[in-house]
Amino acid sequence: MKNKILIFILLVVGIVAFFAFDLGRFLTLDYLKSSRLEFQSFYDLHPVQAIAGYFLVYVAIVGLNLPGAAVLGLAGGALFGFTVAVITISFASSIGATIACFFSRYLFRDYVQRKFGDKLEKVNEGIKNEGAFYLFTMRLIPAIPFVVVNLVMGLTPIKLTTFYWVSQVGMLAGTMVFVNAGKELGQISSLAGIIQPSVLISFVILGLFPLVVKKVVAVVKKRKSQE
Repeated sequence: MKNKILIFILLVVGIVAFFAFDLGRFLTLDYLKSSRLEFQSFYDLHPVQAIAGYFLVYVAIVGLNLPGAAVLGLAGGALFGFTVAVITISFASSIGATIACFFSRYLFRDYVQRKFGDKLEKVNEGIKNEGAFYLFTMRLIPAIPFVVVNLVMGLTPIKLTTFYWVSQVGMLAGTMVFVNAGKELGQISSLAGIIQPSVLISFVILGLFPLVVKKVVAVVKKRKSQE
């Protein structure tokens, strides 16, 4: 019980500090774009430190369920390029999500299951019957916020190891889309750059991705029901 209280206090302190010191101002497109040359210079001189710092910040943001992950994803694409950014963000987001899932489970699962077990019955049943595929489907649907998935999954019986690897795979496509959009945005030096074909294609992909995923999930579910 004491450990739960201590962890809860640390989480609250971290979240309160984030908003009290207005740290979110560092996670806006305007700030990142205005500071891009400084970040780029630091990355050119100290690539390992830059990637490690970015990785830890990303894990902390996702692990504490704080706003800014989407902007960080775009910034990673603009700063590191496609391949490095995808690898870094893929692992950072999966680890951060697993930490958030663990906190949710460790602090609230017993209480929530006692109080709202009937309302979570559908989710628990889905995990029991479909297991990893149920989580994989939720990860692929952008309409379901990742924060909600992390917290809700922590209240279910899913194993953390399963949660991690499914999240790693399920979030990869979305990560690639965001990083590619960020990479293209990083190359824009004027308003005219917005109409470049590569930039327009990136935003078309970003817009079509949820629709394609929804269709694919529907087809897979239909096939599973027919088996």
